[in-house]
Amino acid sequence: MREETPAARSARSTAAAVRDLDPGCFAFVMATGIISTGAFLLSPRWLSDVLLVAAAAGLVVLTGALLARLACFRSSVAADIRAPDRVFGFFTVTAGIDVLGVRLAAAGHPLATAVLAIPAAAGWLLLTYGVPASLLLARQRDSVLGTVNGGWLLWVVSTESLSLVAATLVPTWPSQSGLLATAAAGLWSIGLVLYLLIVSLILLRWLTVTVTAATLDPSYWILTGATAITVLAGTRILSLPGTLPVIRATTGFVAGSSFALWAFGTWWIPLLITLGLWRHVRRHWPLRYEPALWSVVFPLGMYSVATLSYGKVAQLGFMEPVSRLVLWVAVAAWVAVSAAFLGGLAHHKAGPGPGAPAAPAGASSTAPRLSRVRRDWPGTPC
Repeated sequence: MREETPAARSARSTAAAVRDLDPGCFAFVMATGIISTGAFLLSPRWLSDVLLVAAAAGLVVLTGALLARLACFRSSVAADIRAPDRVFGFFTVTAGIDVLGVRLAAAGHPLATAVLAIPAAAGWLLLTYGVPASLLLARQRDSVLGTVNGGWLLWVVSTESLSLVAATLVPTWPSQSGLLATAAAGLWSIGLVLYLLIVSLILLRWLTVTVTAATLDPSYWILTGATAITVLAGTRILSLPGTLPVIRATTGFVAGSSFALWAFGTWWIPLLITLGLWRHVRRHWPLRYEPALWSVVFPLGMYSVATLSYGKVAQLGFMEPVSRLVLWVAVAAWVAVSAAFLGGLAHHKAGPGPGAPAAPAGASSTAPRLSRVRRDWPGTPC
């Protein structure tokens, strides 16, 4: 049997990576884009520029990989769509595009923001009705309560990201300010209600289904990230002209609710740290790279930007130093997760080598997935 060439091995490895692309992989763009925005507002500006380039490059690469997956591995995509614990990850596509768009608007490129908002809005419309419809009409089990996780809150993050973009574009198109402001306030309200509903489901799951180290993944940090982006979107709404009818009608509610959500998001942080310590210290769950780790970085960056923005609007001076501190925590987390990703990538390319120890219990193996690629992808990816 002829030995496989390095080029063929590389092609098969690339195919496996595309086939098994995590639905929530655009969380990298979300995390990088919002930390870039925080650095833009608080400095250093060079860090903001570097992260902006990284976020834009990540969006291009991941979009290409997602399109290739849709074209070549439709059965794998369909499997993710049918999985209640994974399907909400697709909302990171919309959120990632919008977060990058908001950063571009801050740099003086609102046209780019508007262009990016078009596919983001289309994707949100498809997902926001398709996902709940599939859970209600096409689920394969009596109850999906056991599959509820923090990733479901990406629905909230995606919705609020559109609200944020709509509010951001109001100064650019004053002729459409009434429509954009109404869309911003309406989407903000939808996101708020979705947050309350999904958090109720998460708490119900925690209290009725056994919590294990495997199920208590980093996605639960979106409990804070979802409140933070809602606060940021609310702050942008509060900054719109008070002469707009929808702003006059909602200002008091948005202002009070934003502070309540900021406080609730702050309340989550010590609990989430405690749950993480329980998982990794008490239950000895291996601390290695997984795409869900970007769901820890994004809430930290979003919390920093939301705290700074709301503090300025509400004239709460203590919020700026809090924002600066959390921004640097977010930067450190971004560096750590990036290093873990690059380290894991280097290890994967090098291979375990002879005599390497077996994978720890509970760790996922790529062997079955690679075998599926070999079966379904015999020579060319499509």
